[in-house]
Amino acid sequence: MNYYSLNKKAPNTTFEDAVVRGLAPDKGLYFPESITPLEPSFFETIEDKSNTEIAFEAIKQFIVPEIPEDVLKTIIEDTLSFDFPIVDVSENISTLELFHGPTMAFKDVGARFMARCLGYFNKTNTKNVTVLVATSGDTGGAVANGFLGVKGVNVVILYPSGKVSDIQEKQLTTLGQNITALEVDGVFDDCQDMVKKAFMDSDLTSKMQLTSANSINIARWLPQLFYFMFAYKQLKSRNKALVFSVPSGNFGNICAGMVAQKLGLPIKHFIAANNANDTVVNYMLSQTYTPKPSVQTISNAMDVGNPSNFIRIQELHQNDFDTLKANLSSYSYTDEDTKAALLELYSDYNYIADPHGAVGYLGAKDYLKKNEAHVVFLETAHPTKFLDVVEDVIKENVDLPEQIEAVMHKEKVAIAVNSYDDLKGFLLS
Repeated sequence: MNYYSLNKKAPNTTFEDAVVRGLAPDKGLYFPESITPLEPSFFETIEDKSNTEIAFEAIKQFIVPEIPEDVLKTIIEDTLSFDFPIVDVSENISTLELFHGPTMAFKDVGARFMARCLGYFNKTNTKNVTVLVATSGDTGGAVANGFLGVKGVNVVILYPSGKVSDIQEKQLTTLGQNITALEVDGVFDDCQDMVKKAFMDSDLTSKMQLTSANSINIARWLPQLFYFMFAYKQLKSRNKALVFSVPSGNFGNICAGMVAQKLGLPIKHFIAANNANDTVVNYMLSQTYTPKPSVQTISNAMDVGNPSNFIRIQELHQNDFDTLKANLSSYSYTDEDTKAALLELYSDYNYIADPHGAVGYLGAKDYLKKNEAHVVFLETAHPTKFLDVVEDVIKENVDLPEQIEAVMHKEKVAIAVNSYDDLKGFLLS
C-alpha cells in the first residue's frame, strides 16, 4: 500500500516512510491510495472473531508486507490488551467505553499501535527519531505511555499551560526517561502550529529525524477504526441501524470510523458532536470552511479551532459536500449543555460520563429527535480525568482508578516554552 499527500505536491510513499515522516514534504496529510472493502462474510461472522482477529483483517491491507503478518498480529495483540465494552444507557442509546487502557483515554490504542510500528521500523536504525506531538489533553499522556522506553525514540510533548486537567498534566509530565514535556504559553492551536512549523524547518530536519504522534500520523489515525468494528460486533444481533456520535476535536476518530465504513462496516450515519469549537458545524451549515482560534471549554480535548483531519473526511467523500452531508451531522454544545448532560446521565441512568462523552450523548439525543436508529456515543476518557467538573456536577465523590492513582503524587517536570524559537532552541540543544 502506498500513501499520497492530500496536497498532491509530494511523491507517493510507503507506509514506513509515511509513519516516520508524519507529514508529507508539501505539508499535506498522508492518505492511502486505495481502500478495498472486506468480504461481506467478514461482517456476517464478526461475532465469532476475537478483537485481535477483527483488527488484523481490518488494517492489514494498509500495512502488510512492510510489517510482516506475524509481526503485525503481535503488534495488534499488544495494543489491544484491554476491553472495549458497550454499555446500554437507554432503549436507543448505548455508549462504547474506550477508556480501559493504561492512560484511560481512547488515544491509548493509536499511541500504542504507532509506538510498536515505529519500534519495528527503528530496530535496525542507528539514528534516533524524535516524536514531536501537540496535545489538547489526552494525546500527550497516551503517547508518553505508549512510547515510554521505546529504543531509539525520543518524545517531545507540547501542551497548553493551564488548559489541560491536573490528571492529564500529571500523565504527560511525570514519566521521565525518553519523554519530555514542554508547557506552552498559549492554546492547543499554538502547540499544533509549532509542531507543523518544526516539520518544515530545514534547520531542524537536516539535523534530526522528526515525526508526529498526533492523529495526522497514519499509524496513530488508522487503528481507531477498530473501535467501530468492536461496537458492531457487540450490537450486531440487535438488527438495528447503527449511528455513531463521536465527540470531535481534531476529527481523527470520526474519520477513522468513516474508513471502517468504506471497508464495508454497515454504519448508517455519523454525528460529529462538538463543544463551542464549532468550525465544522458552521461548515456543514454554510459550505464555507473558516478556521478560527480555539475556545477553552470543560471538554478540553476537543478545543480545536482548525481540525487537521477534516481534509481526510472530505477526501473520503470525494470532496463532494452533498455526499458528506448525507453521511455526517454536526452539532455544538456549550459547557452548560455539557454539565446538564452529565447530570442527566447520572440522575436518570446512573451512568457517570466525562465531559466529552456527555457531548457525544447530546449529539445522540439531537439526532434521535428526527431519525430512527440505535446511536452509540463514544466515551473517550474516564470521568476521573476531569474530576473537578464531574464531581461538582453530580455532587458525588468518584473513586480514582489504579492507573490514575499511580501518577497523582508524582512530581511534574516540564520546560516552559513561549515561542517557536524556544521550541527550536530546545530541539537543537
